[in-house]
Amino acid sequence: MNDHKGAFQAILTQLRDIFDSSEQGMYLYLDDENKECNGKFASMLGYGSAEEWAAVEENFPTAFVAEGSQDELVQKYQEAMQKATGSSFDVEWKKKTSGTIKANVILIPVAYEGHRMALHFVTA
Repeated sequence: MNDHKGAFQAILTQLRDIFDSSEQGMYLYLDDENKECNGKFASMLGYGSAEEWAAVEENFPTAFVAEGSQDELVQKYQEAMQKATGSSFDVEWKKKTSGTIKANVILIPVAYEGHRMALHFVTA
């Protein structure tokens, strides 16, 4: 399996039970086209469903992260992809309509057949 989408879907299939039952907001991110969250995270940001959140086509940090938190989130993601390190840090998220919400993020790198992506647990 060489394609990003296939690897992303394979990991997501394996994580489905955790996504659906977690009491925390969660999302899996490979790139702006391959991202998925659970209903708790979508609701936290004011989206009606996980599908509505995933359909946002704008650059991830610009669409979902307050300006003051964007650099740190990108840095932690890059560290996870390059060094296979997990981290915990605070992020201020943009809500869909207006306002922000502060939350703690636990970022964990995961891989499938050579494709690295990041699993995020979000607690507000």
